[in-house]
This record gives sequence, C-alpha cells and structure tokens, in this order.
Amino acid sequence: MSLKIGVLNISDRASAGIYADTPGQACIALLREWLVTPFELDYKIIPDERPVIEAELRRMADDSGCCLVVTTGGTGPAPRDVTPEATSAVCEKMLPGFGELMRATSLKFVPTAILSRQTAGVRGKTLIVNLPGRPKAIRENLEAVFPAIPYCVDLIGGPRLETNETVIKIYRPGS
Repeated sequence: MSLKIGVLNISDRASAGIYADTPGQACIALLREWLVTPFELDYKIIPDERPVIEAELRRMADDSGCCLVVTTGGTGPAPRDVTPEATSAVCEKMLPGFGELMRATSLKFVPTAILSRQTAGVRGKTLIVNLPGRPKAIRENLEAVFPAIPYCVDLIGGPRLETNETVIKIYRPGS
C-alpha cells in the first residue's frame, strides 16, 4: 500500500494564479521535514467554493486514499471562508480538540486567533485537518497538533506514520 497525504490550498487568488501558493508549499515542506515514512503527495489548489472543497476532500479521502489531508486557508470569519463548513459536511466525526489547541497556540502570537475556525475530522480512514493560510501560522499550528496525528491515523485504521524524532516528537500510548 502506497501511503498518500493530501495538501489542499483553498484560495481564490492562488487558484487563479494571482499569487504563488506559499501556504501549500510551506505545509508540504513541513511534512517532508517531519515524516521519515515515505509518502506520495496529492496536492491541489482550489478556490473558496464550498461544493468544490467538499468534492476535493471526498476525492482525496475516498478515491486517492489519503490517510491525512491538510488544508490551508479559508478558516476565518470572512464570507468566502467556508473550509470548516465543507470539512464538517464530509466528515463522519469531528475532532474539536484540534481547533481548540490551534487557537490556544495562535493566541500566544496574535490576539486575532479568536477569529480562527480551524477544525479537524475523520472521513473513513482519512484524518482531515484545517490550517490557517499564512506559512508562519501553518508551522505554529501544525507543530502544536502534529504529535497526535500519527496516533489518530493509527486509530482510524490508516498506515503507520513515523517522524524524525530529532525535529518533532509524536505521542503513542505505551511508546
């Protein structure tokens, strides 16, 4: 079985080619830095359109077989920020602890973290995690929740993810 991870940048401007996808690329760089388990990348840039986001999350989980899908962008209060709604619509179980920890982490850096609506959920054997859209915030947030991600993927029947323990430590009970 080939291990697949999805990275989905949700941005009207990046999907239109108005600017480079620095958020998605920052996320990919972190995954490559942290994971020692080889993985195939399923990467896409799409606009802030709820039906498009839902369809892409379903495709990455159901058709592509990603064990983890990380989204960037669309988690604020603006009218076009609909990533959490799309995630919630496609997931069987929501994991609110992810969003709680990410907001608590971001509050150490910016008071506007209370406006963030990041979340996470499970669709089948896929963990979907919503991250903010700025590279600095992506690192801060993903660093906070990543220690729990490999164990969560274990629990939902996904493949075993191993990390470079010198750069990020994960937690598995009994380890």
